[in-house]
Order: sequence, then structure tokens, then C-alpha cells
Amino acid sequence: MTQALQRKLITFSEFVARYPDNTGKRYELHDGVVVEMSQPTGDHEEITGFLATKLPVEYDRLKLPYFIPKTALVKPPENESGYSPDILIINRSNLVNEPLWKKESTVTLGASIPLVIEVVSTNWRTDYYTKRGMYEEIGIQEYWIVDYLALAGKSFIGNTKQPTISIYSLVESEYQISQFRGSDRILSPTFPEFNFTAQQIFNAGNI
Repeated sequence: MTQALQRKLITFSEFVARYPDNTGKRYELHDGVVVEMSQPTGDHEEITGFLATKLPVEYDRLKLPYFIPKTALVKPPENESGYSPDILIINRSNLVNEPLWKKESTVTLGASIPLVIEVVSTNWRTDYYTKRGMYEEIGIQEYWIVDYLALAGKSFIGNTKQPTISIYSLVESEYQISQFRGSDRILSPTFPEFNFTAQQIFNAGNI
């Protein structure tokens, strides 16, 4: 769940100057509105931690110049928003082209972001509607939505709602979707040898 903190709209520059505010809380900027991110559940954190551990094995093995930052932001073009994904993989070799990286640890270019992941909480509409559209506009090549509680509407995950991983891959500037459930092996364009099933991710690697 998210909570808007103010009525007056602010710019992205004002947002990064004001937050974080030493409370330990996470914030995003949605069209000029500061939004406080709710404290994630334990299951959410286990899944995020599992993926943040396993994906670096893949990019290290492939000798790719990637890393996962702790608190970097994603800013859509010409939009007063700033998103803090659950997992953000950054291509270090393109940071020289990022105007906001050195001072604000913010990326704005699709070439800097090979993969972004959101683990769904109660604000699932933001992940499926808002962020999907913005990540597509930025040109992020691959976007995962890990809906481990099957919270999304039936139009997104099917009439027999069940835990689903939706992978959006950029094809000719538009996202194409593939979905994985249960024993389906994840097929990632960025990491084609990522050898885990959807259920293994939902279980955070625990049998």
C-alpha cells in the first residue's frame, strides 16, 4: 500500500533534495506527488532477496558490466516522477551518458537498465498500469512483475487467479508479455540460462 504525503506538486529536483528524510522510509514521486511506500511483508523481502542473490550470479557468469544499486531511482523522461524498484539492474557502461547519475544516483535511459523487477504488494495497479507504461516509455528492455499472492485483476493474470510472474520484453518499442506459473521455467531474454521455476521464486528457493 502507498500513501500520498502532500497536496502541492513538487518537481523531481525538489524530491531528491528532500528525500530520503532520515526516517528509514522509502518514497517515490508519482507525477509530482510524494508517495510513502509501505513496509513490505516478510515474504516480499524473501522473494526480493532471493532474486537479488541469484541474478548477480548470471551477470557475473556472463561477464556483463551490471550491478544492483541499493537506493537508485528510475526517472521517466519529461515526467515529474521517480521510482524505486524492488530490484534494479544497471548497466555500468552506460552511466557516462546519464545526466543525473553522479549527483542524484538516478537513471533515465533504457540503455542503462537491462532489467527491472517489481514484487507486487497491495498497490498492484501501480506496477501493472503506471510503471509498466513508464518503463516501456523509457525503453527498459525487460520488466518483471512478481505477483506471488495473485493480487492483480483477472484481466492481468487470468480468470483462475494464481501466483504469476509476468515478464514484459521490449519488441520494436512495445512490451510483449510472457507469463509463468507453478513449475514453468522462467524464460528471461536478458538471462536465458536463469534456471528457476516460478514456484521456486515464490518459495524464495525454499523447498
